[in-house]
Amino acid sequence: MTASSGPADPDEAPTQKWSATAPPGSRRGAHPSPATVLAATGVCSVVLGGLVAAVTGPLELAHGSWLAAYLVLVGGVAQCAMGQARSRRPDVMRARGGWVQVGCWNLGSAVVIGATLAGQPVAVDLGSALLVIALAIAFRATRPGAGTAARPATGGMSPLTNLAYRTLLLVLALSIPVGMALSQVRHS
Repeated sequence: MTASSGPADPDEAPTQKWSATAPPGSRRGAHPSPATVLAATGVCSVVLGGLVAAVTGPLELAHGSWLAAYLVLVGGVAQCAMGQARSRRPDVMRARGGWVQVGCWNLGSAVVIGATLAGQPVAVDLGSALLVIALAIAFRATRPGAGTAARPATGGMSPLTNLAYRTLLLVLALSIPVGMALSQVRHS
């Protein structure tokens, strides 16, 4: 028998985390993490929001300024912050909850956007419920004691950064019922 550096069975290849800093050859076959997807989708939302803002005036889009702001702030900035928090705290934030967070945040945002543009306040409420689930997952991992016994819940985040992140999550949570109420009033 000869010694080999790989596994004996190719189906049992070790999993590896996807990273922008990993050598190009090592990323082949690897899957991105929820943190990477949150951050990348957030950046795309910021760009899309900027494009919407650029065409709102010339195309006279009725909800264009709201849509641009939503894409930049909720779809972009908030999602990038969630992705950064996940990447700094992998020991606290489990991947399974991360994928639920990614799905709820993006599906909820898509439903809110579509329902607002279609004038369907009940659907806005349904999309908002998905956003609340995603925020609950994000906020749960910031609780003191949510980390492992060896590390505090803040993981790789400074206490000030953790406080700023928790404040952002709280502002987002408080803005959801306000948005729901505005949707009901606007379409009544």
